Amino acid sequence: MINLSKVNDDGSLEAHYFNPNPINVGKATWMESNGDLKVVIELRDVNYPGSTYRLNFLPDRSMLAGEYFQAVEGLTFYVEFLRRQ
Repeated sequence: MINLSKVNDDGSLEAHYFNPNPINVGKATWMESNGDLKVVIELRDVNYPGSTYRLNFLPDRSMLAGEYFQAVEGLTFYVEFLRRQ
């Protein structure tokens, strides 16, 4: 689960990641590109050193979708996060 809050004008945001327990987020940013909202979340914790989510917001499906790079194994996976209302 990803919890996003405190979206700042400078492109930074506050993000919390749970799998299922909290995993430290080293850096979280957002940007708008060609009308699309993009979010990047870099994890910094045991077993997650540099693992990164690169996500796009899909407003018609109310979800974030994109790639998860699992740094320890060097593998990339397609992921989706549904928005909880």
